[in-house]
Amino acid sequence: MAKETGLGWTTFSVDDSAGTARDIRNDCTNIDWSMPRGVQDVTGLDKSAIERLLLLADFSGTANGVFNDAANASHSVLKTVSSTSVNRTISIGVSGQTLANECLVTDYALTRAASGEFTWSAPFSLADGAVPTWS
Repeated sequence: MAKETGLGWTTFSVDDSAGTARDIRNDCTNIDWSMPRGVQDVTGLDKSAIERLLLLADFSGTANGVFNDAANASHSVLKTVSSTSVNRTISIGVSGQTLANECLVTDYALTRAASGEFTWSAPFSLADGAVPTWS
């Protein structure tokens, strides 16, 4: 593949509390995520430089968007974050590449700005111990 922009995504879906994937690309204005690995310093007294081992993998991020309370839109998916304790599959698809992970959505924060904008933010973290893998 060649270098590309982040335009024209094919997938950004989040499970609702019943486990049904809902496409909320239209309401989502931006998303960030990371897939860090833990590191253990195992440097012995005999070394002159740091020696490390890779540890557990993780996945977390935040989705942001514009409030939309239409059926199966972002609000209907995220409004149950505070009242349910369920893993949600978050699927990200761009340029034929897909990243799907079981996550906990830990907040659904709404903001009404002084300018009148009504937006949301939803942070998420890996839930099930499966290593995040692009397919």
